[in-house]
Amino acid sequence: MKRRKFIGNIFLGAASTMLAPKLVLGNSNQKKFNKLVILHTNDMHSHIEPFADNDPRYPGQGGIAKRASLIESIRAEGAEVLLLDCGDIFQGTPYFNYYLGELEMKLMNLMKYDAATIGNHDFDGGLDNLGSKMGIADFPFINCNYDCRNSVLENKIIPYKIFKKAGLKIGVLGVGIKLEGLVDKKLFGTIIYNDPIENANRVAKELKEEKKCDLVICLSHLGYEYKTTQVSDLVLAAQSQDIDIILGGHTHTFLKEATIIANKSGKKLMVSQAGWAGLILGRVDVLQNPETLEVSAFSGNKEIS
Repeated sequence: MKRRKFIGNIFLGAASTMLAPKLVLGNSNQKKFNKLVILHTNDMHSHIEPFADNDPRYPGQGGIAKRASLIESIRAEGAEVLLLDCGDIFQGTPYFNYYLGELEMKLMNLMKYDAATIGNHDFDGGLDNLGSKMGIADFPFINCNYDCRNSVLENKIIPYKIFKKAGLKIGVLGVGIKLEGLVDKKLFGTIIYNDPIENANRVAKELKEEKKCDLVICLSHLGYEYKTTQVSDLVLAAQSQDIDIILGGHTHTFLKEATIIANKSGKKLMVSQAGWAGLILGRVDVLQNPETLEVSAFSGNKEIS
């Protein structure tokens, strides 16, 4: 039995590719699997329609219809797809003011999202509203560092979810940012924030060692990077142990290429984020090379225009 090796390659566009450092993700037994495509979004902020054609920064870009079409075209290529969101689905346009998130949930159902984590703005309609809108979703909300006991979100948020796609066992966990200071206390009520690094490592270890997952993905709404000591995706990556990929949100960070970070054991992992407002569709391709027994992970973000 040989160790499977994941090589990170960064797609900068259709015409150019940059080779990234080698990633080694676990000690799973060799087995054949089909191509897996991980698609990820974050900070949609209720942007249902494209930006106006006269918008000074994003003229005509984005929009749910274009995203749905792109996702369907990727699915039509034949690979199995895992579609994930990293929070702040709500708040930002009149669609949220009027529908309070119902439209966003129904559209995500139509696009067949597999899972999402929650962001601070998802609490903007209050706990009762968030709980009711979660009831509309056909996909789970995942978070392991919010204590939701004794709230309407109890039993509506799970710490992780295991998916079996393309012959792989994939563990997905979620972490969220500290709500105090960002969200009015009356909107998040009794929700308790716990250390995201400690809890992410605890759950990731369970997924790798006990559940025998081939791949562990963290859906984060911590933010990509800060100039302060605040916990971010890069901080989490450096202090992590069993996470292979961190897909993030909150800071609206546009990355042309995924960032490769060494964890506390020196093992490399991939950190990515896909801007905001549905302007970007993040993508990670997981491929197997049967001749070398290596598995390659290619990460790249595509503009929705």
